[in-house]
Amino acid sequence: MEVNWAQVLFNSVITGSFYLIGAVGLTLTYGLSNFPNFAHAELITLGAFIGYLLTEQLGLSLPIAFVVSFLCTGLVGFLCYRGIFQPLAKRGATIIHLMVTSIALGFILRHSIGAIWSWEPLYFTATWSAFDVGRLRVTALWIWLIVTALSLALLMHFLLVRTKIGKAIRATSSNPELALASGINTDRVIWITWFIGAGLAAIAGIFRGADTQIWPMTGWDVILPLFAVAILGGIGNFYGAIAAAFIIGLAENVGVVGLTMLGLSTTYRIGIAFLILIITLIVRPQGLAMLFRRA
Repeated sequence: MEVNWAQVLFNSVITGSFYLIGAVGLTLTYGLSNFPNFAHAELITLGAFIGYLLTEQLGLSLPIAFVVSFLCTGLVGFLCYRGIFQPLAKRGATIIHLMVTSIALGFILRHSIGAIWSWEPLYFTATWSAFDVGRLRVTALWIWLIVTALSLALLMHFLLVRTKIGKAIRATSSNPELALASGINTDRVIWITWFIGAGLAAIAGIFRGADTQIWPMTGWDVILPLFAVAILGGIGNFYGAIAAAFIIGLAENVGVVGLTMLGLSTTYRIGIAFLILIITLIVRPQGLAMLFRRA
């Protein structure tokens, strides 16, 4: 079987771009709040459904849907932390308590979304132009996904390096006690990070829905690869997450080629992220954090 490696590499960039958008918020909130938020999956789903509501049911344009979905889902993320996780943390809840709470919250959000929109798959009706560039098959949606991911990465870099709140996020992530002693309002920093993280999850959800379909399990279908990105990149490490997103994207797409050659179902591609996650936890628990300054 002849393999179109140019297409495999391009598909890896597409996958990595999606993982980048979806995982940045996850790793930053994980680093600041010190627990894995499994409800991040439902924030991805919620963003996708809000985007569907705005474009398919209200007839608004996709750019408007991105902005509104970012703001609405960001607000939900902030309220979840402010109303649920922060009070529990202040009462001495352990990482296990917070993790289980996030799973329960995700369950509630997932079934609420199903009750509102139904459990049947829904599809964006927008059509995207497709064209060939040499041996590459390209669609306008994939180009927008890649451009959006790189643009958001640059914006986040500028936020973290050049702005006061970004420097506060980095300081709180590195040493919360020292940041608090330095006069930084660490609670406000975490609130803003949860808002941004949930908003980015919404953008990832819309791209996921536009490329495939949306249903109440949309976010749950991709949450484990996103955790693999967060752990491989180093918890709380923005730059590590960028590298990890494209590493796992490449590993998955090359793995699909291997699965096809072996006559196995490509649905096993999720196992590649699992494998990377397990190996990282065993061999290098800190991930790529040592290669990048913490942010």
